[in-house]
Amino acid sequence: MRFVIQRVTQASVTIDQHLVGSIEKGFLVLIGVNHEDTQAIADKMLKKLLGLRIFEDQNGKTNLSLHDVDGSLLLVSQFTLYADCRKGNRPSFINAGAPDMAENLYQYIIEQCRRQFPDAPEKVQHGSFGADMKVSLLNDGPFTIILDSDNLGI
Repeated sequence: MRFVIQRVTQASVTIDQHLVGSIEKGFLVLIGVNHEDTQAIADKMLKKLLGLRIFEDQNGKTNLSLHDVDGSLLLVSQFTLYADCRKGNRPSFINAGAPDMAENLYQYIIEQCRRQFPDAPEKVQHGSFGADMKVSLLNDGPFTIILDSDNLGI
């Protein structure tokens, strides 16, 4: 599983010119699911994501988490995170999860994130799996982190 996490001051996703998700301060998370991923892997990735301390404190140190700054999440499925470009110029997506399996894990991730914000469900916004989405963001920093379950020992 791969998460590309961008610290943002605002982000949104539209489908067919209709706004489907929008946040202010928080994380835009692009989510790639591998064919070997499981809910257990998703749980470990989410624990890492939600524990990241990449917002600045009063001393300018990146020491605060999403919860510390009352931030939000915008979760966007992106199978292209598993593009394999080793051969030729046309990427292969053989390592991306099958659509049904990947969508189930994506929905699981959304639900688990919502459980982290029981009093503020609007804090977790998302795109639509498999849709042609337009993602807009104002990157804060820029500050981008890549979490890969293969590199985290998960």
